[in-house]
Amino acid sequence: MRLGVCSVTFLALSSTSLLAQLAEGPGRDETERLCEGCHEIERSVSRRQDRDAWQATLNKMVALGTKATDEELALILDYLAKNYPADEVPPVNVNTAPAIELESRLALRRSQAAAIIAYRSKNGRFKTIDDLKKVPGVDTEKIEAKKDRIVF
Repeated sequence: MRLGVCSVTFLALSSTSLLAQLAEGPGRDETERLCEGCHEIERSVSRRQDRDAWQATLNKMVALGTKATDEELALILDYLAKNYPADEVPPVNVNTAPAIELESRLALRRSQAAAIIAYRSKNGRFKTIDDLKKVPGVDTEKIEAKKDRIVF
């Protein structure tokens, strides 16, 4: 698996300032090196996600072209999951959540989040998990796995 350049806005931070913000530990240098050219790292880690959501974030970065080896990605995932875990992640209201919330909290792809929003705009509010599973193009296994995080 290889990562590419992130599409998010670049916000330059000095190395000294950034290093003061990141937790010490294995994976810190790789995280800094791979992420700093595309976005503000301290903002990204402040999101605090569970391991699945961090994996989804890394997968998105891979899809966007960030370059890294499988070993570097595994090290970064371990680093982020250990040092920036989700606190209590509030449930996602699929009837009101913006796309970025659907992506990050439910580990969905951007296209799947967009499909949910388009579907609810056309068909109205979701009432059940089964309603949500009717959205064309949405990974029903991910919806089922995250159903404890979904509210209507």
